[in-house]
Amino acid sequence: MEFPDLGKHCSEKTCKQLDFLPLKCDVCEQDFCKDHFTYAAHKCPFAYKKDVQVPVCPLCNHPISVKKGEIPDVVVGEHMDRDCGSRPGKEEKVFTFRCSKKGCKKKEMLPVACDQCRGNFCIQHRHPLDHSCTRGSRAVSIGG
Repeated sequence: MEFPDLGKHCSEKTCKQLDFLPLKCDVCEQDFCKDHFTYAAHKCPFAYKKDVQVPVCPLCNHPISVKKGEIPDVVVGEHMDRDCGSRPGKEEKVFTFRCSKKGCKKKEMLPVACDQCRGNFCIQHRHPLDHSCTRGSRAVSIGG
């Protein structure tokens, strides 16, 4: 027994297959079979209204606006060359804390402050005796 009222024919001109579970395009509102329901498969003339993609910069993870007709890869590449906040060629300095000992030019990654004079020193001059610390509440001596 046939059910002539059940299902719908695919709206694609080259297909016209009778589908019992047709899919409706949410833009042009025509019915399609499983092979033609995507925007590209039925060449939906209104796909630009829904099929919008916003590329994201792989370096700074910010969305990049792309105008109609522009190629997203080119726009993202230009952003990375000119506007990107995290440039791979522009590296930040790691060793920024310079030693306060006169004549020492060493730098450390983290501040190493003296408890007595509050100066910043390298690992070699971190102890009060090593940087000739004269400030503080008690006298500094080498002997025990």
